[in-house]
Amino acid sequence: MNIKPLADRVLIEAKEAETKTASGLYIPDSAKEKPQQGTVVAVGNGKKDEPMELSVGDTVLYGKYAGTEITVDGKDYLIMRQSDVVAVLK
Repeated sequence: MNIKPLADRVLIEAKEAETKTASGLYIPDSAKEKPQQGTVVAVGNGKKDEPMELSVGDTVLYGKYAGTEITVDGKDYLIMRQSDVVAVLK
């Protein structure tokens, strides 16, 4: 990975959107919801008054419109502040 987030920012690889419903119906691209779950790929060093609580490999939940979408080497990522992450899944 060529990206190192600064300060309290994290780089997240979003989970793929569901393509099929529980009953087996396929969801068209225009109706797919934006995923709100992903995996932390890289973390910054934190701030002096706010240490990093997240680490690489954590599965997290975040707000639907949180972060900035970027594409690196053909893969889509989100970069956001640690405070935009709502929860860590165990």
